[in-house]
Amino acid sequence: MEFRLEDISTQEFERRRALFGPLADSVRELIDAVIRTEVDEDVVRDAHGQIASVVESLRTRQIDGAFGVRHTADMKGMPWGNAVIGLRNAVAPPLQLTRHDNGLVTTDFTLGAAYEGPPGCVHGGVCAMVLDHVLGQAGSADDVPCYTGTLTMRYLRPTPLGRLHAEAIIVERDGRKKIVRGAISDAGGETVTAEGVFIVPKDWAGVMPETPRPPTR
Repeated sequence: MEFRLEDISTQEFERRRALFGPLADSVRELIDAVIRTEVDEDVVRDAHGQIASVVESLRTRQIDGAFGVRHTADMKGMPWGNAVIGLRNAVAPPLQLTRHDNGLVTTDFTLGAAYEGPPGCVHGGVCAMVLDHVLGQAGSADDVPCYTGTLTMRYLRPTPLGRLHAEAIIVERDGRKKIVRGAISDAGGETVTAEGVFIVPKDWAGVMPETPRPPTR
């Protein structure tokens, strides 16, 4: 895993975010449009040519391999290639996560046509990807890093495409293990629940805090 530091100012950070965010948003819209369009064949062929030209121009200068895990000199994260939250990744929904004082991590997001599995519903693998990330963020909400060991999913009913909510929190600790639970919900309640075992790296094992109390509803 590559961690890369870039000695850039806050102004440069914001400039890049303002430049690449809208580009990824447009590509995200493009993906949705390609899935759902019913235009005539000549329009499709013309669009194909224009897109191929844009791709060629963007490839005239690019990095080798993936974007990696980047931070500014003051350790502001730039996970912009991430499949769930990546600013520059049009495959990402992307999720915007909120950490609460009690350790709960929440996010409200929308999954459209690009994430379909069963007709009108989110692919189960996409649900797993989202919950893996949300549970992982909750597992690190105490500022002690951890990595997914196991992730157990329970699909209660199909998750409809559209507006959704996800949340997770640490419920137990056992040595270097953190037990994290979470769920995806729609307006009618939970659709998928998950429990994960997250492992703290050995060199962080001595700074494990006490288990927080799960929030009451």
